[in-house]
Amino acid sequence: MSGGSPGATITPRPAIADLPQIRAHHPGRIAASLAARTPGQRPAAGEQLMIIAADHPARGSLGAGPDAMAMADRTDLLGRCLEALARPGVDGFLGTADLIEDLTLLGALEGKLVFGSMNRGGLPGAVFEADDRFTGYDASGVAAAGLDGGKMLLRIAPDNAGTMHTIAACAEAVNDLAERELTAMVEPFWSYTEHGRLRNDLSPDAVIRSIAVAAGLGRTSAHTWLKLPAVPEPERVMAATTLPSLILGGEVSDDPDAALATWEATLACPNVMGLVVGRSLLYPPDGDVAAAVDAAVGLL
Repeated sequence: MSGGSPGATITPRPAIADLPQIRAHHPGRIAASLAARTPGQRPAAGEQLMIIAADHPARGSLGAGPDAMAMADRTDLLGRCLEALARPGVDGFLGTADLIEDLTLLGALEGKLVFGSMNRGGLPGAVFEADDRFTGYDASGVAAAGLDGGKMLLRIAPDNAGTMHTIAACAEAVNDLAERELTAMVEPFWSYTEHGRLRNDLSPDAVIRSIAVAAGLGRTSAHTWLKLPAVPEPERVMAATTLPSLILGGEVSDDPDAALATWEATLACPNVMGLVVGRSLLYPPDGDVAAAVDAAVGLL
């Protein structure tokens, strides 16, 4: 039996090729699609999440593996996101407004948790890289779009004065999201400046220091989650906080099996709630997005 009223028409989902015309002539469809989107479900106790991330392009960071321009073709990137989001066990997406809006129009975010990327202003190699301004979503935009929370990058570089602005801005974003009962996903790194570029210290002690700073941001941590790298000594590292934490994928690895083993060890920690992975799954060395996503989901 078909549903709907007699004579009702169903608007077909657009193709990627249709997006420029929709944006040019029917921009109102973006807000309408966001408002009509079926939201995702928060995890039950004991469940872990698989989130696909694709917010690197907004920082001008387009490389994946050996290809410095891997993410430059938006049609290709959207196709990879569509393939990843369609795999069983994938719970959500993290990205900037342009990608979230495209994927919403394409119907790929139905029933998914969605997190908006907030500060993308710290462009790699820029003199202002440590002063990582909030040029993406703000808390009101996250709420208006019906998203589940906002993600912010917090690189703590004691040798760079721009860091202080970023710390203060992240604290304010945590407050603004908490006021709306939205998740603040903070991604901290203890960093240093080398030849004009920020580098992240991924030693266990450095990650623990970054966790301590990130967990203390804002006037409440009730809605704060952490997004952390998988590093050696995961039990000691994750013992640094009681906050729910998601493990990021990082750079595309030449040894995907070793990356999976590191994720698996970290996922065993009781406060780790899942994975947030982008380039490692969207641009695997063998090109098989579906198999890469399925292998990661299999760890949960």
